Amino acid sequence: MELTLWTYEGPPHIGAMRIASSMKEVHYVLHAPQGDTYADLLFTMIERRGKRPPVTYTTFQARDLGGDTAELVKGHIKEAVERFQPTALLVGESCTAELIQDQPGSLAEGMGLGIPVVSLELPAYSKKENWGASETFYQLIRGLLKNQTPENIQKDPEDWKHQKRRPRVNLLGPSLLGFRCRDDVLEVQKLLTEQGIDINAVAPLEASPADLMRLPKADANICLYPEVAESTCLWLERNFGMPFTRNVPIGIGATHDFLSEIHEILGMPTYNPKDERNKSRLNWYSQSVDSNYLTDKRVFIFGDGTHALSAARIAKEELGFEVVGLGTYSREMARQVRGMAKELGLEALITNNYLEVEEAIEATAPELVLGTQMERHSAKRLGIPCAVISTPMHVQDVPARYSPQMGWEGANVIFDSWVHPLMMGLEEHLIGMFRHDFEFVDGHQSHLGHLGGVQSENETSQKQRAINCTQDTSSEEVPIWTAEGEAELSKIPFFVRGKVRIKTEKYARQAGCRKIDSETLYDAKAHFNS
Repeated sequence: MELTLWTYEGPPHIGAMRIASSMKEVHYVLHAPQGDTYADLLFTMIERRGKRPPVTYTTFQARDLGGDTAELVKGHIKEAVERFQPTALLVGESCTAELIQDQPGSLAEGMGLGIPVVSLELPAYSKKENWGASETFYQLIRGLLKNQTPENIQKDPEDWKHQKRRPRVNLLGPSLLGFRCRDDVLEVQKLLTEQGIDINAVAPLEASPADLMRLPKADANICLYPEVAESTCLWLERNFGMPFTRNVPIGIGATHDFLSEIHEILGMPTYNPKDERNKSRLNWYSQSVDSNYLTDKRVFIFGDGTHALSAARIAKEELGFEVVGLGTYSREMARQVRGMAKELGLEALITNNYLEVEEAIEATAPELVLGTQMERHSAKRLGIPCAVISTPMHVQDVPARYSPQMGWEGANVIFDSWVHPLMMGLEEHLIGMFRHDFEFVDGHQSHLGHLGGVQSENETSQKQRAINCTQDTSSEEVPIWTAEGEAELSKIPFFVRGKVRIKTEKYARQAGCRKIDSETLYDAKAHFNS
């Protein structure tokens, strides 16, 4: 374990709590000391829910350790079942309680409660939150459905044709504390309904144990969030013969691939992407003259596996950005992220240390960061625009309005949230150009004034030198910028200034120039544009 100020994921019992809180008629008994009951705040504050999570804590104290803590656990389990009367019970322990080895799940199973009891063994010192959510969802479904496994697991996903009905699918993976899951479900439901496909069940979000029991009635499963649902989808495929989708519909291209895949799985007529060409405004923008302003912008991407992979594809194929960094904290999806990074000519950053991510951002000098709440803070310190694309997130990333990431409307939301910070950078440059006019004296700056032309040249130089020092130089001696060269460089928009400085110094070293003036700057521009 590491002691850190921030962490991308909590311990696995937080993942279990996400599943329990997402569902109806499910209760979670957590064997935990008094200090491990902070998790309620995650749901009441970040998710802004009007009710606390369905969790009962044993809340043992130091003085209890000298007695029979097992009886304490059994007492809390009995009280929770009598008070909340759940249809299914989850029982687990926090990282601290794991050390006591009371095995609360085994205790609950032997109490004859008369309801399904799922004992969760979540290794807190080697696994993290998303794994905990995935394992909890898997164990719950496995526990409820294991007695229904058919003898013949060869399921025909085209049964709907013989039964003269519309095809049915399950949407698996959305949960509380996921990134825009509530709105993604609505968008995907709309997307599939337009294709003539019905929704059999959505889980775990707003699902009950009864909903989980009827999952096999669907013709196929939609794996919306692999971090949470992939292991469950694989189990349902092995034991019930249910195929599932591998494409996540985030972005225009991925949505086309997703619809083509589900059409093929269900034996529906071949999907024609031309029928949907005007569903999102992102397509229009990418083909418009305005998009030239943002072509080849350097972007750094970091987040959970699903959203990082989707963002990399959108950035490269749909917005014409140059991806200069790609990484994830989701070690379970590290292989996929490494594969995508290799396609982009990069080495993936797999880490759960936010300081390593900040160093990578500074070293690559991007013009836009797509990351988590932590990258938002890092980008702010470096003066770089940022859009949040993944958990962990701030309450401001859980909007009250409809704001999906998936489907056609999700592409519109992504377009707005990614492009607007860059367009604001252009506006800041204009403010900087006219900073000596009476409208822009101190006290009349825009909300990003500290990053634009009103910033002192000394502060700008210090920041750019800090970025420059992290670059791999091919010479022992870094060229010196003259006052004339610095003045000419200051006329360039601040959000691309770092890249121009790096390229100019590279050209100066190659040309043998020891000093960089305005002439060297323009020679470098001509060289790299030729």
